[in-house]
Amino acid sequence: MSKAPDGKLHLLDFKAPAIRTLHITWFAFFLTFVLWFSHAPLKDAITRTFDLTGAQWKALLILNVALTIPARIVIGILVDKYGPRMTYALLLMAAGGLCTFFALSTSYPMLALARFLMGFTGAGFVIGIRMVGEWFPARQVGLAEGIYGGWGNFGSAAAAMTIPSLALAYGGDKGWRYALLTIAAFAFAYGIVFYRYARNTPKGSTYFKPKKSGGLEVSSRKDFVFLLLMNIPMCAALGVLAWKLSPTGVNLLPSSLVNLIYAGLVALFAFQSWQIFRVNKDMLKSGSVPEYQRYSFRQVAILDINYLITFGSELAVVSMLPAFFADTFGLSPVKAGMLAAGFAFMNLAARPGGGWLSDKFGRRKTMLILLAGLAVGYLTLSRIDSSWPVALAVIATMGCSFFVQAGEGAVFAMVPLIQRRMTGQIAGMAGAYGNVGGVIFLTIYSFVSTPMFFTIIACSSVVGFLASLFLAEPKGHITEVAEDGSVQLIEVA
Repeated sequence: MSKAPDGKLHLLDFKAPAIRTLHITWFAFFLTFVLWFSHAPLKDAITRTFDLTGAQWKALLILNVALTIPARIVIGILVDKYGPRMTYALLLMAAGGLCTFFALSTSYPMLALARFLMGFTGAGFVIGIRMVGEWFPARQVGLAEGIYGGWGNFGSAAAAMTIPSLALAYGGDKGWRYALLTIAAFAFAYGIVFYRYARNTPKGSTYFKPKKSGGLEVSSRKDFVFLLLMNIPMCAALGVLAWKLSPTGVNLLPSSLVNLIYAGLVALFAFQSWQIFRVNKDMLKSGSVPEYQRYSFRQVAILDINYLITFGSELAVVSMLPAFFADTFGLSPVKAGMLAAGFAFMNLAARPGGGWLSDKFGRRKTMLILLAGLAVGYLTLSRIDSSWPVALAVIATMGCSFFVQAGEGAVFAMVPLIQRRMTGQIAGMAGAYGNVGGVIFLTIYSFVSTPMFFTIIACSSVVGFLASLFLAEPKGHITEVAEDGSVQLIEVA
């Protein structure tokens, strides 16, 4: 493993294999987010081309995130089994193909199908968590994961800033199509580049894989039941998305189809439960696993809850903040959007900052401080009204966003330190819970006032704070068994 003599990350030291890996990996994540959110900045052109109603456009936004919840679980399983190099390369190439499908769509059903399938692109985040965790030691992994997450997450903002200009440069009614085809081709090509230059692990290191694939391994019967219960909210969130498309929501799908989706989600949960049972049946017979292979699933559940609160609230707030600024201060949509963008821009510094704080001051202590700050931040936002100076409102928004995104960085500073061979699956579950949080908070937002919306998020962060009191600080080493039977110790503190 390549590291600087002073123990710090020198991000411009491209001769260091770990630094090169970090850069090519965050850029892969960046591209997946550019493609995933490529349609949003082109709303006017797309709605004009297809003469879409407001309900149809909202449906596209819902479909864009629907598949991401199960996709992050699936991608977590694939990355642990096949490695991040192959998984990321194939995902980038597939994303390029799906974006091309969307760009060439000739009807609304084609648009809707393409957007639904593009939700799989949003699962790319999970892959790099495993790869970065393989390349950096425990004392640096928080900062490295934060850089990966923060700079990659910036892809959504980059899409908003660049794609409309690219479409304008092409000109004409088909400019938006050519813009999407351009980024699709770039992502496809980068998938090939990534496979050529990326490596799963440093030279001489072992890539540990789960003993069985299809479900998360746990260490006790109690954890098995706990895992089954933790899978319920993910299926429930998909049910909420189906409800939003039903006659009682945006009225895009008939009740018969929505009921069929509900039945499918019940079947999905049953299948997922069977897979978890199949993977853990030997443990269930014996009651436990060898001491050196044990880990506490409670740690995973706490990180899931905290990512639901942090990333879930970010997804919801980014969606409503431009309208909030416009309505509260009477700003134009353009100016309101620019001011609200400060929330997303903080990702570049806040997420790495949260990872660095976690490396330096401890995983549990950092989580507690950031969740407390998040509660104060959202309570402050709940007090904003038209009497506030706009500049002060923007400062409060960016201050809150620091704690939100630093909290995200702190969550994934710890994910690679729980059980190396299952990092992809653990990251996938936490990432899926982030999307579950987005669904929950956006649904709440549709029923309550804006001040109450911010207050509810602040209260949820108190739940995360209390849960984090039971978070155990990683200590010493974890033990992993290679395919040849050899046992290796991996530093986690």
